[in-house]
Amino acid sequence: MYSGRIIFSQLMSFLPKHEFDKCVHRYRGEYWIRSFSCFDQFLCMAFAQLTYRESLRDIEICLRAMQPKLYHAGIRGKVSRSTLADANEKRDWRIYADFAHVLIGMARELYADEDFGLQITQAAYALDSTTIDLCLSLFPWASFRKQKGAIKLHTEMDLRGSIPCVIRITHGKVHDVTFLDQLVLEPAAFYMMDRGYIDFARLYRFTQNMAFFVTRAKSNLDYIRRSSHSIDPGTGLRSDQTILLRGPKTSQLYPDPLRRISFFDIENHRRLIFLTNNFVLPALTIALLFKRRWKIELFFKWIKQNLRIKAFYGTSENAVKTQIWIAISVYVLVAIIKKKLRIERTLNEILQVLSITLFENDELLPLLTNFHLQDQKEVSYNQLTLFNF
Repeated sequence: MYSGRIIFSQLMSFLPKHEFDKCVHRYRGEYWIRSFSCFDQFLCMAFAQLTYRESLRDIEICLRAMQPKLYHAGIRGKVSRSTLADANEKRDWRIYADFAHVLIGMARELYADEDFGLQITQAAYALDSTTIDLCLSLFPWASFRKQKGAIKLHTEMDLRGSIPCVIRITHGKVHDVTFLDQLVLEPAAFYMMDRGYIDFARLYRFTQNMAFFVTRAKSNLDYIRRSSHSIDPGTGLRSDQTILLRGPKTSQLYPDPLRRISFFDIENHRRLIFLTNNFVLPALTIALLFKRRWKIELFFKWIKQNLRIKAFYGTSENAVKTQIWIAISVYVLVAIIKKKLRIERTLNEILQVLSITLFENDELLPLLTNFHLQDQKEVSYNQLTLFNF
């Protein structure tokens, strides 16, 4: 795999280029294109994500500084700010969305047997969304409030490997709960979600499809207790009850029994009330399973801070969606490499190493395995530190 290639080239060699070409052909992405292919665009944007570039000018300056190595990085077309801006504006964002889903499929297959510590054989997913604020004058298509723009990333994450498997990008006004309508429910799978997703008509669809949900209960939940089950208070459990909804509307929307579990989170010193339609798993397992939902929050934090999601390289809807899907592709690519090379480091640590070594002539696996992060000072991502050999 090494063969004297630079780190960036070794990373990109894990991409299924034939699948990328299929996506380009599907949307005629290179119709009348003579230079700077869609793959060149993808590589330039991936470089920008991995090295925390702040703008198109920043990307252009950095890549021109490394002009002798661009061919070896796989970038064949001439890189300029105007060329990249034009590509982001005009080339169909669905090319990169489809390719991201190809990578997601590869990653989920690799992590299918991943153990997340609870001895659960069923699939487990976390649902959440994050809002990305935008300047309304620059992004008029992303209306949110009177003087503010925003978009939302609605995400379903496979907790085995922390792989986002369903992503929907909408305007900021779209309510979280509508994302439930987009899901293809998997029988026997668990879906963890916060209170923003409570809609009993939609939750009843989980029961009808033999899927399980775990969510936080709202404080004003109107219910009657049918029975209580024994618990061990030493584990943090406070109650395990079977209930029926009592509200005139909610009782019709969800007529079946529910399970209400009270749990005291010792680490954060707060009491959590869970609702679920699963009556088989131990109450403590339900509580701990919901706590695994923090992985999706880490994903949002990671992709917004460590990949350039908040600093957009274009203002049109097409440019923004192109950047988001390429950022997601980079995230999933790093997860694939981590699994294939059996690297024990976290994704965040791998990114830190890559951000300052992309154009070095070194072997990828020893670099990611032996690099001592504690010896490195905090990287200033606005400086060309990655070019210091």
